[in-house]
Amino acid sequence: MPDAEALSGAYKTLLSAIEEVEPRIAQATRSELADQRSSLKLIASENYASLPVLATMGTWLSDKYAEGTVGHRFYAGCQNLDTVESVAAEHARELFGADYAYVQPHSGIDANLVAFWAILAHHVETPALAEHDVRGVNDLSEADWEALRRKFGDQRLLGMSLDAGGHLTHGFRPNVSGKMFHQRSYGTDPQTQLLDYDAVADSAREFKPLILVAGYSAYPRRVNFAKMREIADEVGAVLMVDMAHFSGLVAGKVFTGDEDPIPHAHVVTTTTHKSLRGPRGGMVLATQEYAADVDRGCPMVLGGPLGNVMAAKAVALAEARKPEFQTYASAVVDNARALAEGLMTRGATLVTGGTDNHLVLMDVANYGLTGRQAEAALLEAGIVTNRNAVPNDPNGAWYTTGVRLGTPALTSRGFTTSDMDDVAALISDVLSATSARPTKEGKPGKARYDLSDDVVQNARTTADSLLSTRPLYPGFTL
Repeated sequence: MPDAEALSGAYKTLLSAIEEVEPRIAQATRSELADQRSSLKLIASENYASLPVLATMGTWLSDKYAEGTVGHRFYAGCQNLDTVESVAAEHARELFGADYAYVQPHSGIDANLVAFWAILAHHVETPALAEHDVRGVNDLSEADWEALRRKFGDQRLLGMSLDAGGHLTHGFRPNVSGKMFHQRSYGTDPQTQLLDYDAVADSAREFKPLILVAGYSAYPRRVNFAKMREIADEVGAVLMVDMAHFSGLVAGKVFTGDEDPIPHAHVVTTTTHKSLRGPRGGMVLATQEYAADVDRGCPMVLGGPLGNVMAAKAVALAEARKPEFQTYASAVVDNARALAEGLMTRGATLVTGGTDNHLVLMDVANYGLTGRQAEAALLEAGIVTNRNAVPNDPNGAWYTTGVRLGTPALTSRGFTTSDMDDVAALISDVLSATSARPTKEGKPGKARYDLSDDVVQNARTTADSLLSTRPLYPGFTL
């Protein structure tokens, strides 16, 4: 890994150049590094990209249009972007053992849209949206979408429900994925909060979807993708896995066999940040059967790919192919289990009663708080989390009753299992000292809370002590 002290000078020069043009942006950049260094980052979907990955994004590769695919661009002079995309795709194929990799998507949602349209194009004669209506997508009524779905062949999608841990792109009705398809959601067992594969199979037999979506954004357990493939095969569905959250655990060989989606799914989508520790972006991996359809992501869904981000993906994927990444991925799971154990020992309620991946979903109802109140109180104390719905959440998707915690970022800083027990103690202390503030009408408020300054200061002092022994980008100064 390049020397952090040597890179400091380069970053200082870059920020000085930015400062001459727009000092507020330079200051916001410096402040973001300071904020990240001084807070306990427990957002499951965030991480810290390496300095080489970050540096790769700030190059003139961003200045080149490269719509199309390698060797088949709509613009001249794309030979260097061809190299960049080819290298990134090569690393992705080798890292995950995939037949085909498409590295152009700008985000996980873009990757999912590319996958959906590729599967539709492969199985159904789909009309262009413009042929149906010249208005924008946001102007289409439910009747318009119903007419479109009929033109798509009334195709169906079965995905994990949002409150069970699925993502909004897995068929959530307000999302475009829930409008493109006739959709149905599967949940978890009401008692165990675990996936019930028999129930998923029953739903698939009844609903007969074209696409069965597996994967999650807030489910703290592993998934048996061999079973999901059996269900898909029985009903003639395409198995699509969204591994955006846990792709680093697949890359790091923590998830293998039936828990590795690549050998079992027809199409797999992912982000390149989160547990994979790369730049913000997306990818699609597919079997050879779907390669040509996915390769038409541009112009089907995407425009010009971001050359600088594809290059950063290549660097991050090269890092993930090193042996030390497997050590990192294993530590992510160990730390999540330690965090879960530490919280439960102190009386916390966790969805599914624990974790065996990178995230913990905490039900904060026993503290008398909503997820929004808990999130805000923890942030005030220097602990960055995000509120999240729990199964059958009475507070809905905005206020929620849960807080999602993840260990990829702190593991990148070198936190160990004993550190995570200290973090659990800190979370417990803050939430135990937080109380919901009633509204003027005397009813419990869903957003406001009370937390004493003494508790906040003590928490920040403890957090500072933990962070000081695990510096972010050690040796790097601005």
